[in-house]
Amino acid sequence: MKKLLLILLIVSQVAPELCFAQKKVTTKTYDLLVGTYTSRNGSKGIYVYRFDMETGKGTYLSEIDDVDNPSYLVVSADSKFVYAANETPGNRPGGVSAFKFDVKTGKLDSLNKQLGGGGPAYIAVDKARKNVLVANYGGGNLTVYPVNKDGSLGPVSQKIQDEGSSINKARQQGPHVHTAMLSPDEKYLFYTDLGTDKINIYNYKASANPPLTPAATPFVSAIAGNGPRHLAFSPNGKFLYNIQEMGSAITAYKYDDGKITAIQTVSMLAEGFTGQVGAADIHVSPDGMFVYGTNRGSANEIVAYSINQKTGELTFVERNKVGRAPRNFIIDPSGAYLLVANQDSNSILIYKRDIATGKLTLTDNKIDVAKPVCLKLVAVD
Repeated sequence: MKKLLLILLIVSQVAPELCFAQKKVTTKTYDLLVGTYTSRNGSKGIYVYRFDMETGKGTYLSEIDDVDNPSYLVVSADSKFVYAANETPGNRPGGVSAFKFDVKTGKLDSLNKQLGGGGPAYIAVDKARKNVLVANYGGGNLTVYPVNKDGSLGPVSQKIQDEGSSINKARQQGPHVHTAMLSPDEKYLFYTDLGTDKINIYNYKASANPPLTPAATPFVSAIAGNGPRHLAFSPNGKFLYNIQEMGSAITAYKYDDGKITAIQTVSMLAEGFTGQVGAADIHVSPDGMFVYGTNRGSANEIVAYSINQKTGELTFVERNKVGRAPRNFIIDPSGAYLLVANQDSNSILIYKRDIATGKLTLTDNKIDVAKPVCLKLVAVD
């Protein structure tokens, strides 16, 4: 009897992780939305492709050109709306565009646009579709736009202006807000500032006025000169990973109800590497077993790490060469494919992913599109 109780106790403790890891995704087709730079060499706006999970191929569906430099996209939780950051050079006023989206046809229809902070670089929307939150790199601030019932956007309702600098006077002479990411329970907003080497933390209440207020610990400092860029939570919500653009490194944090504690920093660079760096995007695999990060500059690669499920620490798995300037990438919800947007190669490379090992194999199913810099997948069936 004691032996049986011990077995049941062990199962009860590990079952949640096992259930999550074994969860199957049966979706066969997705809409692949591609954000681009429209002012550089021929791109028209946002492109939509139909991505077939059985063949790993993308087929062109549609495009919309009523948008300037949609360099980052976000899709509402109900898949009915798409919001795009309209990136502008320097601290010139940028903005946000709202679109109605028909997932069955892949068609986008423009709703409206709103002006905002300079050089918007990242955009998020809460699950209830109350607010859109935008990180403005050029302006060094974060802006909040209320969402109307029809999915369109109201004017800026809150603006948080960062101040300060860091040790690299060429890149960090002032604030450069790069990411605005809600915690899994949406109680907190985390936003990175490359210019001040900080990860800022705010309480978030969607219906409050203002919706954002400083958390008890309002920020955590990153390694000076590393330039924090993008963030990724583990699916179980226990860990947070930050990729640092200038230092080409990843820092792992333990996460607990709005508080983060650094546990490890790993370099993304190969031993002896002396070229230019520019780490860009980071994502955790759907099963929470691996972390991937892209590195631009002269490295032009994607690097994979396994995650210690108890500590959150990372162990190097492999590095793969990709196209030029791999700015953004995405992993499908089943974990079978990883797609990389190569800004300066005008291509999206499609990799088959080994779920057990985390390793990638390049397929022949490349998508040619001008200046791709953001990818989003939306389930069709």
